[in-house]
Amino acid sequence: MTNRILTPAVLGMCIALCSVGHSGEPARNLRSDIKATRILFLGNSITRHPPLANIGWTNDWGMAASALELDYVHVLANSLAQLTGHKPEVLPANIADFERNFGTYDVNAKLKDQFDFKADLVIVAIGENVQALASEEAKTQFKTCFTTLLTALKNNGQPTLIVRSCFWADKTKDELIQRACAAAGGVFVDISALGKDESNYARSERSFTHAGVAAHPGDKGMKAIADALLNAIKGSAK
Repeated sequence: MTNRILTPAVLGMCIALCSVGHSGEPARNLRSDIKATRILFLGNSITRHPPLANIGWTNDWGMAASALELDYVHVLANSLAQLTGHKPEVLPANIADFERNFGTYDVNAKLKDQFDFKADLVIVAIGENVQALASEEAKTQFKTCFTTLLTALKNNGQPTLIVRSCFWADKTKDELIQRACAAAGGVFVDISALGKDESNYARSERSFTHAGVAAHPGDKGMKAIADALLNAIKGSAK
C-alpha cells in the first residue's frame, strides 16, 4: 500500500489558533521536551485502511470513522494545531504486516519511507492483529521484535515515542507492548478501557454490512483515542 503524506492543508482551513500569551507567541501547552511539527503514525486499519470493496469499506482513512477529519490521526493533529498555532505535517502508515509477521519483518527495509519522513513525534498504535501469544517463546519473540521496531524509530532522529495499548484489550499483548515501550524510552498510553464501552464502537453509531468494520472505533471511539494520546503529549497522561 502506498503511504501518503497529509500536508497541513489537508487538515483543514478552519482550525482555530491557540490563545496568544503576553509575549505575542502562541502558548504551547505541551510537554517541554516534545516537538509536534512532523508526526508519524504507525498503525493498522484503525490508523488507515484503503478502500476494500468486499467488506464494504470505500474510504482511505482510519476504519471506521465517518470522515477523514474524524479519525484519531486527524482529530489529534487538529487538536495539536489548536494548542500550538501550527498545523503539523502527518504521515499515517499501515504496518499490519509487522503485526502478522513480526518474526521476519525487516524494519529498515519496510519502513524506509517512514524513516525518511524524519518525524519529531512518532505514534505507534499496533497490536490488534497480533495472534494470541500462547507460549513463552511467542511472548519473548514479540517483545524482542517490538522493542527492535521502537529502538529503530528512536535511533532515527531521536523522536518522542508515544505507544498505545490495544483498542481491543489483551492483557498479555498490552503488558509486552508496555515493557517494550519502556525499554525504548517511549511513553505508554493505556486505552484498554475504551474497548469496554460499546458506545466507542462504530456499530453503535451506524449500520455496516461487515461485522469486522463495525467492530472498529467509531467517531466517539476515535476521539477518545486521540484525547488519550493528546494527554500524553501534554504531559498529563494517566
